[in-house]
Amino acid sequence: MIDLYTWSTPNGRKASIMLEETALPYRVHGIDIAAGDQFSKEFVAINPNSKIPAIVDSDGPGGDPITVFESGAILMYLAEKTGSPLLPVELRARYRVIEWLMFQMGGVGPMFGQAHHFLFRPKTDVPYGKKRYYDETRRLYGVMDGHLADSRYLGGDEYSIADIATFPWVDRFERHHVDLRDFASVRRWHDEISRRPAVVKGMAVLSA
Repeated sequence: MIDLYTWSTPNGRKASIMLEETALPYRVHGIDIAAGDQFSKEFVAINPNSKIPAIVDSDGPGGDPITVFESGAILMYLAEKTGSPLLPVELRARYRVIEWLMFQMGGVGPMFGQAHHFLFRPKTDVPYGKKRYYDETRRLYGVMDGHLADSRYLGGDEYSIADIATFPWVDRFERHHVDLRDFASVRRWHDEISRRPAVVKGMAVLSA
């Protein structure tokens, strides 16, 4: 059994989608980040960086429990644990997926998150911040759109952890003030992935 510590954010939903895709049994523990649960002593013992998601796998390598934090690391761990094709074995295909996973971790997540912060119900109007992160967010949508014009998925012809990592962020496009009609290939990709049963279930975790 895997214990998932999470909240209803894009990063949190990466982990729940992956658990649904791999059909692993899991228990959900809500970590209310607005209430500061992530700073509790109990959660810091699981993730010293006080961020969700994190997992504890009671049946880790060698049968011993293992804790994994950072959403990208969780996706890679669960793919390795299950031997899932969501992270290919063949080296070229594997690193194509990994580089797009890193694109999400280093670009899409931080930049889309800042666009959300400055554009979606901001507490203070900061024109510089709004423009800076809106412009960079649109640039990243453009990078994905150009790539997806020639590739069904981010990592190539097959759905992978790169798509799982990126989809929950793109799904908040309205909060970024982005119209997906401006990015036809991203829209096609988003619409296809949104219909996957595991994605529907994973996105619904803690959404009530």
